[in-house]
Amino acid sequence: MIDLDYLAFLENILTDNRKEKFLKVLASRTKHFTIAVEDVFQMHNTSAVMRSCEVFGIQELNIIEQRYGKRIDKEIAMGAQKWVDINQFDSITNCLSTLKNQGYQIIATTPHENDCLLEDFDITKPGALFFGTERDGLSQEILDKADGFLKIPMVGFTESLNISVSAAIIIQNLTNRLRNSDIAWQLSEDEILEKRLAWAKSSIKDIKRIEARYFEENPR
Repeated sequence: MIDLDYLAFLENILTDNRKEKFLKVLASRTKHFTIAVEDVFQMHNTSAVMRSCEVFGIQELNIIEQRYGKRIDKEIAMGAQKWVDINQFDSITNCLSTLKNQGYQIIATTPHENDCLLEDFDITKPGALFFGTERDGLSQEILDKADGFLKIPMVGFTESLNISVSAAIIIQNLTNRLRNSDIAWQLSEDEILEKRLAWAKSSIKDIKRIEARYFEENPR
């Protein structure tokens, strides 16, 4: 439960432009789709996917680090890690079960011939879109447990795109279609309040001192 008095206190520290920007961005954020990347060897690709999530309005990115222990490349992400929620998993199984329990259908992005083309993909159901490694694609476990498959139509000789490019194309297409649909894709009121609080805290220097002083003067 969000402490609305504390939220108001923090937002009073922010500029009006900052607060208005938060509201404008949050109005376009969604959890209807979420993105998952599996054991991406080159970390700058994961960071670039995160940046695409932020730019196009996907609120959550799920990272499976079963084989490669990595950190987000802040230079490539260019601050996106402040605004996108990162869920990290140490196994494929854990990630799949968590997203399934949250009501997402598992969608594997692959270039196979029997996959659904991007423009034909059904956007009405919440989906977790999985992207695989640059070298090997998605693991067999994800392919076996997927509820559906998705590919980008291509007309050249090359059969695949870099993961960061593929993610950007797919995320932009699906979020644009969502915003032009009648689907209830937006964040809930509670989710918006949670993000307003989190973003306010991340925007204020010396937040720990300010927070400690506030709760000392306003005990719960």
